[in-house]
Amino acid sequence: MLDKAELLLPAGSLVKLKTAILYGADAVYAGTPDMCLRAQSKFSLEELKEGIDYVHSHGKKIYLTLNLFMHNRDVEKLPTFVETLRQLKPDGVLIADPGVFQYVKENAPELNLFVSTQANICSWTAVKFWQSQGAKLCVLGREVTFAEAKEIREKCPDILLETFMHGAMCMSYSGRCLISNYLADRSANQGKCAHCCRWHYKLHLRLKDGTIKELTIDENNKDSFEFLLEEEFRPGEYFEVVEDEHGGYFLNSKDMCLMPRLPDLLSVGIDSLKVEGRNKTEYYAGIVARTYRQAIDDWYQNPNNWDYHKYMPELETLQNRGYCLGFHDGKLTNISQNYEYTRTLGDWLFAGSIIEWQGNEAIFEIRNFINANEEFEFLVPNSLEVIKLKLNEFEDATTAEITSKVSAGQNKSIRIKPENWNRPIDEIKKLLPQYTIARKYAPISGENKTMLDNKKQEFCTLCND
Repeated sequence: MLDKAELLLPAGSLVKLKTAILYGADAVYAGTPDMCLRAQSKFSLEELKEGIDYVHSHGKKIYLTLNLFMHNRDVEKLPTFVETLRQLKPDGVLIADPGVFQYVKENAPELNLFVSTQANICSWTAVKFWQSQGAKLCVLGREVTFAEAKEIREKCPDILLETFMHGAMCMSYSGRCLISNYLADRSANQGKCAHCCRWHYKLHLRLKDGTIKELTIDENNKDSFEFLLEEEFRPGEYFEVVEDEHGGYFLNSKDMCLMPRLPDLLSVGIDSLKVEGRNKTEYYAGIVARTYRQAIDDWYQNPNNWDYHKYMPELETLQNRGYCLGFHDGKLTNISQNYEYTRTLGDWLFAGSIIEWQGNEAIFEIRNFINANEEFEFLVPNSLEVIKLKLNEFEDATTAEITSKVSAGQNKSIRIKPENWNRPIDEIKKLLPQYTIARKYAPISGENKTMLDNKKQEFCTLCND
């Protein structure tokens, strides 16, 4: 067991890796497209090498994923991939398939073997099994409650334990899902999940003559009836099927956020706290890393006066489907599902990032539209501080063209000059190094605002506020 919990961030690309490290991650996990559960991974072999060197030069750790479930066609790739792993020298390799685990154990004994969440470890007996096989770390399944995790820690004191604490939830059992195979011929267990649980579905009626009619729900009839499911062995227990004019999202889960339960995880001795989201932006990586970094450090410094409300406003600047506590408190409730919509909502947008400093001028890559005199905020690493900035015009970093607004696209960047800041440039350069991210306020309204407010209130209910 480690003396202090590790903050583990996803790294879906080299830029996201560097952003996560800048904003306080102790470790990152990454993979290559052909042998992990993220088929859209943006890493090439050369970038992986650079990323590993970057992480190690900052005194941090990096873990690589080899966690797909292999079919015969995949086995022939294994020797080459394992030899590559030996050359890369990561700090650990995440594996789910027992055959792969045994192969790596025999052919690369110097590598630290970690057991992926895909192995569905939900008990102390499973942890002890994998430990007996040579595992150095076990990632607990998302379905493990805090009470179960505590017991696992007590019965397995001499192996590293990792648990998820933030990110998207799977409607299935830690990714063991066949919906994507069935509807899209894309295997979730081969890194190609189509996220069918996020799709919207529409109700139809099959008449006795075999014809199928679409059931239209509109303002005139939406309050006239409800659709309820009754399971065979639960007579009298009805489950509502919700649909509006946008469709129904009865498979769609909210996102996990264990910030309110962070003291539980820290006090019980979980070694690694994992954030989901390799396919999300560097803005996501930066916000989550710096917020949990501050929260973790504050708890260790003064646990008695720690209050999660201090950190939630930062996490709420992320686009999300509404937050839930996952399985931490016990089994999921209906509040953990998002029946109304599948898209993410939020009042803030990723404005861009500083991709380099040219002398005293910052080169700022645009990731969303910005108008002249519109305020945006630079997020200072290693704190919750922000530095606000307004520009009355924008200078293209390549062509020097002056415009009154800018939009993202084709690596569009602007030049921010020393006189634009309200602090000395030497101080700004120290506070906002390369890969610093910025956001802009973009309040939503109407139906979207109502849904977002409702999700925040539901989360408060879950947290017993």
